[in-house]
Amino acid sequence: MDITLLGHIEAVAGRAAQIAPSRFQGFVAQRTSQRGDHLGGEHRDIFDDVTLSLEEIARAPKALLHDHLDGGLRPATIIDLANEIGHTLPANDPEALGHWFAEAANSGSLERYLETFAHTVAVMQTPESLRRVAAECALDLAADGVVYAEVRYAPEQHLTNGLTLPQVVEAVQVGFAEGSALAAEAGTPIRIGTLLTAMRHAARSMEIAELAITYRDHGVVGFDIAGAEAGYPPTRHLDAFEYLKRENYHFTIHAGEAFGLPSIWQALQWCGADRLGHGVRIVDDITSDGRLGRLAAYVRDKRVPLELCPSSNVQTGAASSIAEHPIKLLRDLRFRVTVNTDNRLMSGTSMSREMFLLSEAFDWGWSELQWFTINAMKSAFIPFDERLAIINEIIKPAYAKLL
Repeated sequence: MDITLLGHIEAVAGRAAQIAPSRFQGFVAQRTSQRGDHLGGEHRDIFDDVTLSLEEIARAPKALLHDHLDGGLRPATIIDLANEIGHTLPANDPEALGHWFAEAANSGSLERYLETFAHTVAVMQTPESLRRVAAECALDLAADGVVYAEVRYAPEQHLTNGLTLPQVVEAVQVGFAEGSALAAEAGTPIRIGTLLTAMRHAARSMEIAELAITYRDHGVVGFDIAGAEAGYPPTRHLDAFEYLKRENYHFTIHAGEAFGLPSIWQALQWCGADRLGHGVRIVDDITSDGRLGRLAAYVRDKRVPLELCPSSNVQTGAASSIAEHPIKLLRDLRFRVTVNTDNRLMSGTSMSREMFLLSEAFDWGWSELQWFTINAMKSAFIPFDERLAIINEIIKPAYAKLL
């Protein structure tokens, strides 16, 4: 481990933490003025009925648990990095390239969807590129009103040019620290924790789990496995999960996105996952009149967080549309539901856009958005007191002026 580099990470992160999180004060004052706190309760109800705009939602605090680093690059950055290494892209204009990514992701072709990651991963093979992508990720999320984010990536995907696993992690951590510091200086502070992901089809999960433990005190807050569910059950990686449990470490598992209830059952009962990455297929264990099967009841009653990603779920066929997404049913049944982005580039989305689409589809207002935000923060992989501080000092004060 490079102690000098880790010292740099901690110094930059410390500088960001010293900047007061006052970003929402102007927005809160503006909305309070629009509502008129001196008016009676009936006027508050009228205000709550006002349709929320994307711009308003972008300025409210949000928490994000499921976002892939290699699925959120800026198109212009992909072009810059590709030109540096001579990598051929399907388009060389940022707008055209962004459209290509969205069209490929929406095509219904798994082959085309996977091709999108071939391009993003290809340009993330050096310390400089990883550092830049991570810094821009922090800035983009902060500008979107995200105050806490957990961003995941698979270190094993970034070794093509000879980097070691620790070098990958340290480059990403430096980038996030620098991006967070710049965001704080701009008045949009954000805290980012990273999850190290192991690929389900590979055999490096134990190695990645050990890597996560090595960096647990340097910004790596959790572990994940990702990749095709069918044919690659989470039980293939039991040794890694048993090791993490012995180390008292947090992990989530991509489950219940494509493969259904068996994937969820294994993730929870065999592997001991703290959260479910997606988990949307838990609705297969709920009857049309809202009765829960034993697995669904377990997930709800144990308050297992569901990392739902509405736009991505529509792209992968887990839901036919945002309006038909089971997130409303799951919220009504009081599951621990969170809203997430998954792959911002491929879905052409952001946290604010996901919230806006749900607000439009289900006529949700500030109270629902606050509910999702607090759910996410309650479910974060950072210490309990630190979660509470973000909820009580940032999220609740901002939404209290909006409700």
